[in-house]
Amino acid sequence: MSAKPFAAACERNREPILGVLREAYAGRRHVLEIGSGTGQHAVHFAAAMPWLSWQTSERAENLAGIRAWLDDAALANTPAPLELDVAAGPWPSSRFDAVFSANTLHIMAWPEVEALFAHLPDVTAAGAVLAIYGPFNLDGRYTSDSNAAFDAHLKQRSPHMGLRDLADVDALAERAGFGRVADHALPANNRCVLWRRR
Repeated sequence: MSAKPFAAACERNREPILGVLREAYAGRRHVLEIGSGTGQHAVHFAAAMPWLSWQTSERAENLAGIRAWLDDAALANTPAPLELDVAAGPWPSSRFDAVFSANTLHIMAWPEVEALFAHLPDVTAAGAVLAIYGPFNLDGRYTSDSNAAFDAHLKQRSPHMGLRDLADVDALAERAGFGRVADHALPANNRCVLWRRR
């Protein structure tokens, strides 16, 4: 069997994120994680919050790696990962009372970010909590020199990538019926922003 995929960033940021999610998801039951990456976050958060069913999702090419992490952890609250391309679908038919995504908005093209938010009303219940982790610009400005360098690096990799301004993301959330309820500054100039569906 091939080695499980590993992202060092997941190991570094999982505890600060968990500190936010423990409280934000205290009354939740079913989480949809969009862009689960390696699957490391899923097993860590599902183990720490056993009251949640943690539904991973990813593009087809990343599903095997997520399955490897889920199979190794053998947790009762991590169903099999779903194939999901935010722009092309297919979106799940279930309704979730929480949605989580980490380090995705700056990798996706902006139309994909728009598609993600546009589909949220179809997969969430009233009062659902949305948590998004990653680097954001505030009021059109970088929050640190390292974020400016990271943005330049992303744009060099692909012109469609780049840090998103929190105001622009807020506007998409509003359009989808979500109002921002919290903005947590976390280590390494990242944030965990929370919205709630009205």
